[in-house]
Amino acid sequence: MTSTAFPARRVAGVVFDIDGTLLDNMPFHIEAFEAFTAAHQLPPLTLEMRKWMDGRRNSDIFPRLFERALTEEEIATLSLEKESAYRRLSAGRLRPLGGLMRLLDALDHARVPVALATSAPRENVEHTLHELGMTERLPIIARSDEVPHGKPEPDVFLEAARKLGVRAADCVAFEDAPMGLVAAGRAGMTCVAVTTSYPPEVLATTEPPPAIVVPDFETLIDREGAWLLTL
Repeated sequence: MTSTAFPARRVAGVVFDIDGTLLDNMPFHIEAFEAFTAAHQLPPLTLEMRKWMDGRRNSDIFPRLFERALTEEEIATLSLEKESAYRRLSAGRLRPLGGLMRLLDALDHARVPVALATSAPRENVEHTLHELGMTERLPIIARSDEVPHGKPEPDVFLEAARKLGVRAADCVAFEDAPMGLVAAGRAGMTCVAVTTSYPPEVLATTEPPPAIVVPDFETLIDREGAWLLTL
């Protein structure tokens, strides 16, 4: 691979995951989950379990954690317990990932529309965007609980492209979690992996593999404010 400019005119839209992508907030989720598993006398989360669950919907995660079928009411109650802990732990402590604002400015300048594709529940989305001061800047949001199948299926990324009014194959997706990268790849998007949550060697093994793996958004921006991808 060589580093080459990726002209904005070739990109119809850009889709960002939220948690671990717009910001490095996964430590707060991990802390909340550790308290949750301890309270319910569940085994501690391993790296392999996190690789499976990060990016998935709570409705998919909790039945596997508890090893039984759960009612919608049970899932709602458990989700409230864990997600309210995340919001409490992260309040006043969330910051955009390095280079994000400059990247968004460059995309605005190039008139490339942006959407979010997330498995986070509505309350978390509202909380996180409010903490980042991006509620009005990033209004186009596709949530996994609004589509038939969550990540790693492509539904939420296809819905994000639909909301942007562009083909998914003409979009670039930014993700931090293996399951999210698989979902974006299945949607036909060019994927950029961000190493806030997993090391490069883990993210590079997803299928299809990401086009590039980066630590933050600063590495995608040159001195003139244009964004670069390795393809």
